Amino acid sequence: MKYSADIQKIKRTFIPEGFIISNWQNVEPFFKSLLSRKINSESEFLNWLSDLSELEAVVNEDACLRQIKSSCDTENKELEEAYNFYCTDIQPQMQPYVNEINKKFLNSPFLGSLDKNLYGTLIRNTRKNIDLFNEKNIAVQSEISVLQQEFGRITGRLTVNIDGEELTLQQAGKFLLSSDREKRKEAYFKINECRLSVKNELNILFNKLLQLRNEEAKNAGFENYVSYRYKELGRFDYSENESYKFHDAIKQYVVPLLSKIYLRKKKKLGIDQLRPWDLDADTGEPLRPFGEAAELLEKTICCVNHLDTFFGDCLTRMQQDNKLDLASRKGKAPGGFNCPLPESGVPFIFMNATGQPDDVTTLIHEAGHAVHSFLAHHLKLTSFKEYPMEIAEVASMSMELMTMDYWNTFYKNESDLKKAKTKHLEEIILLLPWIAAVDKFQHWIYLNSGHTDEQRDEAWLSILKEFSSEEIDYTGLEEYRKNQWRKQLHIFEVPFYYIEYGIAQLGAIGIWKQYKENPESALSNYCNALKLGGTKTLPELYKTAGLEFDFSPQKVKTLIEFVSSELDKML
Repeated sequence: MKYSADIQKIKRTFIPEGFIISNWQNVEPFFKSLLSRKINSESEFLNWLSDLSELEAVVNEDACLRQIKSSCDTENKELEEAYNFYCTDIQPQMQPYVNEINKKFLNSPFLGSLDKNLYGTLIRNTRKNIDLFNEKNIAVQSEISVLQQEFGRITGRLTVNIDGEELTLQQAGKFLLSSDREKRKEAYFKINECRLSVKNELNILFNKLLQLRNEEAKNAGFENYVSYRYKELGRFDYSENESYKFHDAIKQYVVPLLSKIYLRKKKKLGIDQLRPWDLDADTGEPLRPFGEAAELLEKTICCVNHLDTFFGDCLTRMQQDNKLDLASRKGKAPGGFNCPLPESGVPFIFMNATGQPDDVTTLIHEAGHAVHSFLAHHLKLTSFKEYPMEIAEVASMSMELMTMDYWNTFYKNESDLKKAKTKHLEEIILLLPWIAAVDKFQHWIYLNSGHTDEQRDEAWLSILKEFSSEEIDYTGLEEYRKNQWRKQLHIFEVPFYYIEYGIAQLGAIGIWKQYKENPESALSNYCNALKLGGTKTLPELYKTAGLEFDFSPQKVKTLIEFVSSELDKML
């Protein structure tokens, strides 16, 4: 492949170089200029679109950098206030202008001159944004943006003490891999007790978010938040009914495989009862793929280079530009993400590495997102780079699967490599039911307004049991199970953004299947789809990647049977 990670920051022609957003007053004139500008020809319309794109890139990147900095140090009040200032001062005053600019775009007499193959999705998304806009929601959305950051601040400060050492919950997770069952049990209880300690705080936060989201949907004229959020997320190509079918397909074809995996685990560990603190354990020494975060990065670059050196070049460029924060530490928000930066082009990867095998797949996953950012940076408009999450997650999850045969970079011992690959395929099977449970739970939450905290916990437990195996003994641990949904940051920060992982996982399995049959063709399909950004519909993006946009029960069955057969080869 002939792609380069040597991408350049977009050269400004509308906004002065060196301009920094300090307040609404200094950015407002650019919006006013776009609104008042007279457009008398097709070329002037295209220039206007280019200037709008430049403004969007500058504003979006500023907001992203504020959020990144706040996530990297949740205890820094100055960084917190800088992000909150954007949410409460800049964004609310910007939204009416954005809505009027959207109208100007759609009402332009030159709209018909645009190439529908290139601009079709932009036109569709713009119409959707106009349909959703409501003046009453400006203040509501501002408050939601600020509150969503609270989840990271509440959970980012959580620590436990094990063997005299204060550890973040991510760091404490390494003890769940221990061959010492008592040590695993101790870590399990300490982690879960720690999570329970903020249960009430998270309930208060979530109830505020729930009320505001329901208000947001009502203001926009929707019967419930589910319908509103589906439209807001741009789910043009599937509805709630397809999501429900996905839940049923996972229950029918994936959940039965859980017991098979857990029975093997029980036999391997030589225990009569499988308890939740046994799920990540293995016989022998725990896998230790790397030491410090620097080693993780070095080995990951080496690993992805086996697919194509372009992929490694992307990570190297991010390292050179200081766009990586990989290690776990106190005061850092939980989770991991890749954040595209539309003006500078080089994205940012955030994660919480602690030396565990899952850190390997996390960084490779985020590297897939980063590659997507690099490949889409050439697109003319900022809006073209805003691709659907269902294809974004194909980018990341495919990278995990395609690199598996090169994980000897991390695991020099053949048996360790086999163990790591087996673990990953098992985790794919285990994750799909969790995704279905989280998604079904979110539908329940927003379709059952007026429920109590206790009813919500009971609903979660009931749904969780639908997608669980009876091979695990949870006796005496019901309170921990009821509390599990509170660790899922998506429920707090990006509601309904979770089924995308399931849909994309199926797509990634399809890419992996292609790769095993013809690596060169699969990589070509992969990059060809990603470089389209958001200029095509989901079905079109999937088709370019050599896939069908299909997560019907029959498709789930076929793909899961393929994964299961590959897993059997390793056992």
